[in-house]
Amino acid sequence: MTSQHPGTPVAAQIVAEALDWIGTPYRHQGSLKGVACDCLGLVRGVWRAVYEEEPEAPGPYASDWAEATGEERLLVAARRHCIAKPKEEAASGDLLLFRWRPGVPAKHAGILVAEHRFVHAYQGHSVLVSALVPHWRRRIAGVFVFPPLSSDR
Repeated sequence: MTSQHPGTPVAAQIVAEALDWIGTPYRHQGSLKGVACDCLGLVRGVWRAVYEEEPEAPGPYASDWAEATGEERLLVAARRHCIAKPKEEAASGDLLLFRWRPGVPAKHAGILVAEHRFVHAYQGHSVLVSALVPHWRRRIAGVFVFPPLSSDR
């Protein structure tokens, strides 16, 4: 696969779809636009809208799955389906994975929609756009490019 750049068809579609989820209420394990989602559900829903299928079913997961297992399940799954890139090269349309604190597995996801803004869902908030301020930047565990659309390959 080749790396996507801002302005490519898939990046533009990812951003447009992510922005369309704004206001969707938070609900753990949800993944339906306008109904309910969590951060993974947002990414899954955007993926479904753009690629017309999900890369894999996540199966049920508890809200404390990362703390309980200590496994980097989110990072490993992102590496299976997307293309890792350096944090400094993050661009609109990229998947961002976050750690809540150092030494714990990544367990939060968002989609970069502008140079310093990303869309995400987290407990107590509906899907929203947040500024990628230092508080969020220092928690980035990985940046990933979504794969090209079939017609881009």
